[in-house]
Amino acid sequence: MTDIALVTGGAGFVGKHLVRKLRERGERVRSFDLTACSHDDDIQGSILDPEALNQAMVGVNSVFHLAGNAQLWSPNETVFGEINADGTKLVARSAIATGVRRFVHCSSLTTLVGKKTPIGSSSADETMRLGLDEMLGAYPRSKLQAEHIIENAIEDGLDGVIAMPTEPLGPGDDALTPPTQMILDFVNGATPAFIDCILNFVPVESLADGLIAARDHGRKGERYLLGGENLEMSTLLSKLENKTGQKMPKVKMPYFVALAAGVVDTKLVAALTNNPPKAPLTGVRLAGRQVSFSSQKAAAELSWRSSAVDPALDETLAWFEQAGLLKSV
Repeated sequence: MTDIALVTGGAGFVGKHLVRKLRERGERVRSFDLTACSHDDDIQGSILDPEALNQAMVGVNSVFHLAGNAQLWSPNETVFGEINADGTKLVARSAIATGVRRFVHCSSLTTLVGKKTPIGSSSADETMRLGLDEMLGAYPRSKLQAEHIIENAIEDGLDGVIAMPTEPLGPGDDALTPPTQMILDFVNGATPAFIDCILNFVPVESLADGLIAARDHGRKGERYLLGGENLEMSTLLSKLENKTGQKMPKVKMPYFVALAAGVVDTKLVAALTNNPPKAPLTGVRLAGRQVSFSSQKAAAELSWRSSAVDPALDETLAWFEQAGLLKSV
């Protein structure tokens, strides 16, 4: 039987682009996701279900572990640890037990930014090592816990690598993960002010290529930051204004004012209403650290570079319109 590439979270934003890319290469691919199956080889199930995981691993040669909760806020923060950390432990355990030969774990840039990262300009890459107590919220903490789990599994024999995407950008983000939601809010006139921060977007198509490159060329046990262009928020807003004709906010909110607003929005308003905060505290804390990211290691070792952000931004805006997400402003 032909070896199978398994993608956990294969129906998600990044996952469905990765699945398509793998199929275009002629590979046999299996998506494992909570949503209904799209292809004969797909399996519907949860990464918290060991039996379903073992079924999904049958005949699998390589695993791309993308499944997780990618939001920055939840009314119950324990969900991040349960899905992103405990789920990763179960996926890794199943992969080892069933003899999977290659494992790519998808982490997050948020594990590279911590409490000691200065407020203001700095830089980071995958050599940055921070502790769990330095993380800026429950989501990044759970992603760092997952990295530790994979590193322990590698010591136990798993042939794995860790990929660390920056902020994926492109069409089809049905869950409206934080970067996509931020852009949508700007275009819909729902954000009256902005924080002076640095954003690093990686087009989702390039990210899918980078994940495949990490599987095919990454060194066992290594971390690879998969990022694109570093953009100042003011540059992003200028691009959005030029592309949409909509006026973008001109008021720049000082970090400590934004931080106070984030505390009220997250700790008080969202806690009382159970509605997602407009400015999640974790997101505000991350934005205040104006970090530029470098993907030189991925370029050198994986022969991978991100494509330009502008076409991905155009595709995102077109998808907003097709999906009926734009409002008259």
